[in-house]
Amino acid sequence: MRASTAWSSQDADGMAACYEETASLTINNGTPSTGRAELAATARSYMDAFPDLSVSVDQLLVAGDAVFWAWTLTGANTGPGGTGNRVRVSGVEVWTIGVSGLAAKSIGYYDASTYDHQVAHGVTE
Repeated sequence: MRASTAWSSQDADGMAACYEETASLTINNGTPSTGRAELAATARSYMDAFPDLSVSVDQLLVAGDAVFWAWTLTGANTGPGGTGNRVRVSGVEVWTIGVSGLAAKSIGYYDASTYDHQVAHGVTE
């Protein structure tokens, strides 16, 4: 999947290119990132925090104009101000595919308390 490859290659613009120009991404019911510039900035924030970031495709389901992407993020929080701790957290994104064939809207979820705990204390993989 192109988005997973972009995430794992530290390619924030490539990740944003998987979305329509005016697409939005909402993570854990937060404030949406809207448009490719904001999408790239959101991706870059994770990529900066985790220079060895890897995002796997655990499962991909397609139903009509919806794509359900189950993923796992792994990496060490060694970016600026990082803790040096490793994380491994899984999540899901639900994409609504637009007329262009790219994602028009994405709603993503992951266990933020587990993520925060691992950033602070690490995880053994």
